[in-house]
Amino acid sequence: MNGLILRLSLQRIGLALVSLLVVSALVFAITAVLPGDAAQAQLGQEATPETLAALRHQMGLDVPAPVRYGRWLAGLLRGQPGESIVTHTPVVDMLASRLPNSLLLAAITVLVAVPLALLLGIAAAMHRGSLFDRIVSGGAVAVVSVPEFLVATLAVLVFAVELHWLPALSYGVSFDSPLKMLRSFAMPVMTLCCVMVAQMMRMTRAAVIDQLKAPYIEMVLLKGATPMRTVLAHALPNAVGPIANAVAMTLSYLLGGVIIVETIFNYPGVASLMVDGVTQRDMPLVQTCAMLFCAAYLLLVTLADLCSIVANPRLRYR
Repeated sequence: MNGLILRLSLQRIGLALVSLLVVSALVFAITAVLPGDAAQAQLGQEATPETLAALRHQMGLDVPAPVRYGRWLAGLLRGQPGESIVTHTPVVDMLASRLPNSLLLAAITVLVAVPLALLLGIAAAMHRGSLFDRIVSGGAVAVVSVPEFLVATLAVLVFAVELHWLPALSYGVSFDSPLKMLRSFAMPVMTLCCVMVAQMMRMTRAAVIDQLKAPYIEMVLLKGATPMRTVLAHALPNAVGPIANAVAMTLSYLLGGVIIVETIFNYPGVASLMVDGVTQRDMPLVQTCAMLFCAAYLLLVTLADLCSIVANPRLRYR
């Protein structure tokens, strides 16, 4: 690795850390101005001002916002973001019970979506202008236009209500048999994959076609290379950077789509835990979950930038 690549990589990592610090301040500020609080949510609208003030003092909600932000940020850096002001359970323990479920759902979705999207995108690029390309590209545009909550609702109506093939809700993760696991994950994974595959396929197709139009491809074809070898051995390696960006940006969509999917299918993950925290005005829980999603998003974007830097031949051989 030369000095230029190392310097650019360190700049991207530093920018990500600064962005995460700014995001932490924004997350805390936004949650601080939400109407109502946990004390009001617990006592109800009929609570007296004295009782409400006493509970707010007990929960630490009467401390100035800058002081609360400093304490929360310091605890976050130590891996101790505090405890839930509703259940008085450490937030870390609450996340530890839900995070494996969300990671498992994300991993299964990635294992299904990424290979399928890359295969369709490369095949469409190799046969651009054909009937297959038009069908795949048109279907991708149509699927991207449909929001994930509508896809999830239609999936429930068709596969659960009408056909009775799959359960409408995913209460838990079952490993008793492959069939039970398939039934548990089928509709959440299908819902997440619809938009992800369409987005990744379109960006992969565009990246490969852009390389196939490059002048060096003409030389490769003149040397007698087959179309398959031209794409896989020459065009695809030079399209790694854009494809890595496409995969990372699409996977970052997974962080937002999983909130809707976990809520609709009642899947016991971090996103549904965050939604419960918003309902109960449990700000330490909401803030930590939001930071977890933001950190994952910045990690994916930073990895995509690093892949683009390392894969760029003009930087690699400079």
